[in-house]
Order: sequence, then C-alpha cells, then structure tokens
Amino acid sequence: MNRVQGKTCIVTGGGVGIGHACVQRLAEEGAAVAIFDRMDAEGQALADAITHDGGMARYWHVDVTREADVATAINEAAEHFGRVDVLVNNAGISGSTKLTHEITEAEWDLVQAVNVKGVLFCVKHAIPHMKRAGGGSIINLSSIYGLVGAPDVPAYHASKGAVRLMSKTDAMIYAPDRIRVNSLHPGFIWTPMVEHHLQASGATDIAAARDEVGKLHALGHMGEPDDIAWGVVYLASDESKFVTGTELVIDGGYTAH
Repeated sequence: MNRVQGKTCIVTGGGVGIGHACVQRLAEEGAAVAIFDRMDAEGQALADAITHDGGMARYWHVDVTREADVATAINEAAEHFGRVDVLVNNAGISGSTKLTHEITEAEWDLVQAVNVKGVLFCVKHAIPHMKRAGGGSIINLSSIYGLVGAPDVPAYHASKGAVRLMSKTDAMIYAPDRIRVNSLHPGFIWTPMVEHHLQASGATDIAAARDEVGKLHALGHMGEPDDIAWGVVYLASDESKFVTGTELVIDGGYTAH
C-alpha cells in the first residue's frame, strides 16, 4: 500500500482493459488518478467506484488525437489535483489488419494518430507540469511488437516501434528535469482490444483463438491486465527512481525465443 502516495497520475485509455487495471492499482496505492478516455460510461463508472471506496479519481472525456483536448484536460487535471507526477500513455488501437500492400493511407494514419501522435501530445503538455512538480515519471505503453516483428498489422507494429524510440529520446532530453521516461512492452493481454483483434483477423472460435495465441508465450497463456498494471505501479513509484530510457517487458516469455 501507499507505493504512489501523494502522486497525481494521468492514465489515458483508462476506462477499460489495461488502462482500467492501471487506474485501479494506482488508486489503491495512494495516487490521485485522472482518467482520460472516450468511453464515458466506463470511465465515469470507474471514477465513481474509486471515490466511493475512499480513493481519489476524476474522469475526463479526451480524444488523444486532438491536441486541444489533451492540453485542456491535462491543465484541468493539474488544477484539480494540484500537480502532475505520472503520465501513463496507454490509449491505443490495433487498427487495420491489412498488410503493407493493401492498407490505405487513412487506415495507416488513424493508427499513427492514436498510438504515436497521442503519446506526443500527452507528453508535450504534461512536461511543463512535471517540471513545476520537480520531476515525474512517463510510462509509454508499447508492445512486444515494438521489440520484435510479426507478419501482420504493419501499422500497429510501426506505431509501437515509434513509441519505444520516442521514450528513449525523451528520457535523454528530460533527465536533467528529473523526469523519467520508459516504455512498457506487454505480450498478448486478454482485453477487449485483443479480443477485437482476433475477431478482425478472422477467428470464429474466440476461446480456441485465445488458447492458440496464448501458446506463443513461454508460459503458455495470455496475460491479464493486472500483470501490466503492477509494472506501471513500479515505474510510477520511487522504487524505480534510477530507471529511465529503458524497456520493461511483461510478455510471459514471448520475446525470449
């Protein structure tokens, strides 16, 4: 308990899946959490549940592809909670399953807008608040596919590779400000996004597809959102005060072979 006591954390895509688990665990560990999402019912319900249990949380409707929305929400969160210490860039989409010779410019651009430009906007507008707070931690959700390749979803893979290098660059730039920046690389985690990806890839028996993809991991199964959330808590906390510019891989052994 209290691993992030007194810190204000922003979590994008915080209404469902990995983001939802991150919000829950950060709040349980003492953080005030600003939940950013476009899924209003889910995001508000989560904020209400946390405050009902004595925690601190508030929901903002945010489209991370719109810089004005991002700037307004971050400024409001800083004013509401008094500071910004942690930014978890979790919002993301898998996007089109079309291969490189098939994908349209619009389909490619949509993935980059959410997964790459969204990270840029959030970091850009969180940095001034972290400087005023005397430091901070930025946690950018990449993927195993920011580390290794696979013969599918090229737009998604490109976006997650970009997030990895953006994290290293910003870690170098903002180290003098005591702002740490790291990327986190999940394997397949059972979330609505992964379920949708399996459906979009043509799977008709989702349970069988889940088991089959799970076997790609050395541990033999997909992970759960909490597996990633606890990694986020570590990177958000002062336990990781000497960790910046690196990758935290939580993938059940997927990239070990």
